[in-house]
Order: sequence, then C-alpha cells, then structure tokens
Amino acid sequence: MAGIKALVGLSFSGAIGLTFLLLGCALEQYGVYWPLFVLMFYIVSPIPHFIAKRLSDDTDAASNACRELAYFFTTGIVVSTFGLPIILARSSVIQWGACGLVMAGNSVIYLTILGFFLVFGGGDDFSWEQW
Repeated sequence: MAGIKALVGLSFSGAIGLTFLLLGCALEQYGVYWPLFVLMFYIVSPIPHFIAKRLSDDTDAASNACRELAYFFTTGIVVSTFGLPIILARSSVIQWGACGLVMAGNSVIYLTILGFFLVFGGGDDFSWEQW
C-alpha cells in the first residue's frame, strides 16, 4: 500500500509541474508555446541512467565509468532544461514571467523524477523494473 501512496503523490507532483509549464505558455499575456520544448528534455533525461543501469554490473566499487558518464549526460540535459527558458527570455522570445513559471515547473518535474528513482529504483518487490 505504501507503493501506491508514493505513486499517487508522485503523479500529483508531476501534474503540478506540468501545470506550471502550461501556465507559462498558455496564459493570455504570455501566449507563446516555445517553452514546451523542455518536454523533450523531460523525456530524454532518465535515458542515460537506464542505459548505465542495464550495462553496468552491480558491484560495490567506488566508481563505475559507465555510471559516471550517465551522470554527466544527465547533468547536461538537466542544465539544458533550465537554460532554455533563460535563453528564450533573454532573446525576448518569451517574457520573464513565463520563464519563471517554466523554471518552477522544471524544478517540480525534476524533483518528481528524482523521487521516482528514490522510491522505485531499489529493485524491491514493487519497482519500475516490473513495468
């Protein structure tokens, strides 16, 4: 039952993050949908972790090159997600209020993704590997 509560909480926080993102695009004073390109980064960000988890062996070594490379790529993707709205706002494509809403949505979405991996990434009897 604890897994179901965590899943409901994570889906609720994901919905809040997407609401911030859509408000940054769809409010009448903003009205520009360019910030929706960060959805592509949301989808791509966990892929290096999935690949590294599949390819690396589960040893208790202090460092694993494949895992470190996946952390590097994931960090680049996350930084790009936060950088895109700033660049769009600096070039006057979107307004700064929309940039703030998109940044708030980015924070909530990435905390949701982190929470998902912390709750379901341990390989317990109820995990994302079963899906």
